Parts: sequence; C-alpha cells; structure tokens
Amino acid sequence: MDVYLGVDVGSVTTKFVLLDGDAQLIFSLYLRTQGKPIKMIQEGLNCVKGEIPTGANIRGIGTTGSARYLAGIVLGADIIKNEITCQAIAALHYVPDVQTVIEIGGQDSKIIIIRDGIAVDFGMNTVCAAGTGSFLDHQALRLSIEIEEFGERALQSHNPVRIAGRCTVFAESDMIHKQQMGHATEDILYGLCQAMARNYLNNIALGKEVLHPVVFQGGVAFNRGIIRAFEEILETKIIVPPHHEVTGAIGAALLAREEVIERNNGTKFRGFEVSNFDYRVSSFECKSCPNRCEIAQISLNGKILARWGGRCDLWDRVST
Repeated sequence: MDVYLGVDVGSVTTKFVLLDGDAQLIFSLYLRTQGKPIKMIQEGLNCVKGEIPTGANIRGIGTTGSARYLAGIVLGADIIKNEITCQAIAALHYVPDVQTVIEIGGQDSKIIIIRDGIAVDFGMNTVCAAGTGSFLDHQALRLSIEIEEFGERALQSHNPVRIAGRCTVFAESDMIHKQQMGHATEDILYGLCQAMARNYLNNIALGKEVLHPVVFQGGVAFNRGIIRAFEEILETKIIVPPHHEVTGAIGAALLAREEVIERNNGTKFRGFEVSNFDYRVSSFECKSCPNRCEIAQISLNGKILARWGGRCDLWDRVST
C-alpha cells in the first residue's frame, strides 16, 4: 500500500495528513507550532509513524506553509509548494467546480479566485491579525468562553451590534464599550462575526469577483457564526469541505502524489529516523547586493544542507 504525506507548517499550527493511493484521507494531525517548527515536524513525524497502516510505504511527501522550505529539507520532500497552490488544489479536489476559496487560519487570511479549474488570482493578509483565528481566540478568552462555543453562541444572537472590525485594537475597544452598554454577549459575538466578514470582503477580497460555488477552508471555518455572516453578506451558500482545517496539507499530499506518479521513481523521503536528528537553524545577512537579505540556513552535524530567504537566486535554496 502506497501512502502520501502532506505537511503544512505555519507560524501558529503544524498539520500532517496521510492520503492513500486513491487520495482518501486516512490520518490527520493538528499541532501547535509554538515557535519550534523543527521540533513539531519531528514530533508529528513520530505520530505519523505510529499511525501508518501496517505494510504501507510513504511514496511521496509534499510540504507547504510559511516554513515549507525548512520542512522540505528536514523531511526530504518530493515537492514544496506555496499555500495558495495547495489550498486551491484541495478545494478543487472536494468541490471540482469551485470558483472562490475563502481561507482563514490562525495568523493570516487568503482569497483564491479559480476559473475553469485554474487559480487565476489571489489576495492575502499577513500583516494584521484582525479577522484571523488568533484574534478570535483572544476575544473568546477575554469573554471567558471556550473558542469551540464561539460560533454556537453567536448564532443565538437576536440583535447583533455593529463592531468596528478593521483593526484588532479598535474592535476590542468597541466590544468593551458594547459590553459596558449592557448588550448581550451573543449579540456582541455575532456582531464580531459580521465585522470579520465585512473586513475580509472589503480588504482581502477588494476588487475581486466573488462567484459561487464559494468554499470556506481553514480552522476558522469551524465557526458557524462566521459562516452565516459570509452567507448573509454574499447572499450565497458557503461550502465547508471535509477536513477543512488541514486542506493545505491535503493539497501538498495531492501534489506529491501527482509528482511521484509522473516522475515514476522513488521518493526523496529521508526516513522516520530524521525525528532523532539534531538539526540547527541559523541566519546571516547577505552582502552581495544592496538588498541585504536575511538568509536562513539549516545544518546537520556541521554540514549546511540548504539556504533560503533571498530576493534573488544567489543564496536561495542552494545546497553546499
């Protein structure tokens, strides 16, 4: 039995998935990155080792996320792709006629415009936390409710209040003000859901034609209040695909499967023993041109395995 591993390493979470030869999900894992991507990659790989079906072999590996190059070097990836490509591939896998993908994760948000099965445009917000999962986590904690209850409580609202959602600071101040005025928690929660949906459409989706079918991916898609807010504004049904919280990793695994089948040779996977290796990551400033890029490098036993992070190809992903 051949299986394909997809790994999505972000700033907040690290996700692993295993797909079988028919591209069906057989295992998924969701970890907090905690600022230690290599440790989480190794920890996750140990978990994968314990869950892989008896007699199965990892035939291909794909990595994505903000630390995709790091993960690719550590694991020996067959393909390394950006989040936009992987999210689009996963959306097309579950909803072949999708035209718009809304993806909201822990630290960033994206929109992907797909026409005739091809991603033709996208937008991202990686600067401000307004409208992301981490902001919702913070507000749930401040209101003394579990993040898992957020969406259900928001749906109980009968008179949602308007919250200024373009900035985390203003949104929180506005919520505190509404609390002091005596508004119900449910109305404040759904008001925040509406503010997040407005902020997303007025910023990330600005100037883009949002056509249905619309697919909602990422961890925030667990929040039914956010789903309803998008449906009300867009006046269309929002589709939440299976395993939406790990679709980036699923897209990476699907691309790895396609790559190794087309290449028709062995995987580059380094093996499960990499969980015990002592990798070191460092950085330096490249002084070859005025850009002065910060170059990251990973080494094992004193040998540099790869470098990346430059604006040009001088140092980018060059093994030594």
